[in-house]
Amino acid sequence: MFYLLQLLVVALTIISHKHEVIAAHFVPYTSVVAPVNKHTDAAKPLYSVQVMTDYVNMQFLHANFLIDIDAPFIWHDCIVQWNIRPGSCPPNKLCVSPASCEEFECQEVRASYGYKNPSCAPETNSSTLPGWGFCTCPVNVVNPMTGSCDQALLNFDVLTVTAIDERNEFNGHLGSYPFAACAPSSSIESFPANVSGVMALSSSRYAWPAFLYQPLSNILSLCLPSKPSAPGVMFFGSGPYYLLPQSNVDVRSYLSYTPLVKQQDSFGYLIRVNSILIRKKSINVPVNTITKLSTMDPYTTLRTDIYNGVIKRFSKVTKRLRPAKPVAPFSLCYSTSTTGLKVPDIDFILPDGKKWTVSTPNSIKQVTHEVACLAFVDGGATSEPAVVIGTFQFEDNFLEFNLENSTFGFSSSLLRKQTSCSHFNFTLISSP
Repeated sequence: MFYLLQLLVVALTIISHKHEVIAAHFVPYTSVVAPVNKHTDAAKPLYSVQVMTDYVNMQFLHANFLIDIDAPFIWHDCIVQWNIRPGSCPPNKLCVSPASCEEFECQEVRASYGYKNPSCAPETNSSTLPGWGFCTCPVNVVNPMTGSCDQALLNFDVLTVTAIDERNEFNGHLGSYPFAACAPSSSIESFPANVSGVMALSSSRYAWPAFLYQPLSNILSLCLPSKPSAPGVMFFGSGPYYLLPQSNVDVRSYLSYTPLVKQQDSFGYLIRVNSILIRKKSINVPVNTITKLSTMDPYTTLRTDIYNGVIKRFSKVTKRLRPAKPVAPFSLCYSTSTTGLKVPDIDFILPDGKKWTVSTPNSIKQVTHEVACLAFVDGGATSEPAVVIGTFQFEDNFLEFNLENSTFGFSSSLLRKQTSCSHFNFTLISSP
């Protein structure tokens, strides 16, 4: 009997310890959230995510980073200092700690997770910082606007975001500690005003999601706004997510899913489009054609053979609309008024019969008060990938990049659900 009592005590001790471990690792938040802004003051429309970069005088400092779902790592305008102390950083500059060329991560970024561009200079170990005694780690960065290459210094960074619970309410701040790179100020001169770097949101192990993952689910969600005046939203984690006025409807319930396609030497997100459907007629997309999702291309770009089929069919189904002189880069335009047009849907037909619908707000671009154009662009006869879906088609669509099960989720236009990407209630995440 005494032996049985001993066994019971041991079992209860193990169960109690197990519960203590679970409690110690309980995470009170399910996701993190950050505002997404649209910028129209650069050569093309761009989108940035706002994060917290430093904590000064009892408050966080914020910075905007271009959203790039293809970039291999984060880089921005900052200064590396090995002996950061109060007052050592120049005014209005962010100072961070350098990574040495002897770090494994330096070698790995250069070898497998760097930018590949023939215009880039060789990366060497010949530079250092005064008084430090170690070699720095120069890495190449490529401006997504101009394609020009600069050298930046790999560093240890700190980026902070707001954590939310299942009710999408404020639940503290979550710090992430990515390897990033400090680039010269000249490298961001072509960026929109108040944007200071590039936020890599790709599948690279040096992109930001890799440093937010654990304890959060490895799921990135983007909802790009259609106007600069009201922010959209970025989430990372398991959700749920709510947009006004449907404060009790998880926006993920609107999603359909298709597999992500892996391609060697690409950290971006790729899917397959089997055909393009316009009013019950299918435009052929060659078998095994890869479709790229891009936050740096403003409009969907199609290889000429596919593009010609889309233009021919769309012209036919809109023949009653009054044509207008084309406005570059578009070739099919219509006379209109400030009230806009209503045109047939364009459907991307995906594997397993899934359908991503592009309705009028995402297919017709109001170029002037009098002219609106089909927002699809001819990429040329040899363009690869043959299909690139751009940001105009993303606006007011809820998109989910699930890196855990390698799927892409899409809602089609949220406007048909009487909401939009600008309807997240940011007042819920104001710090107490």
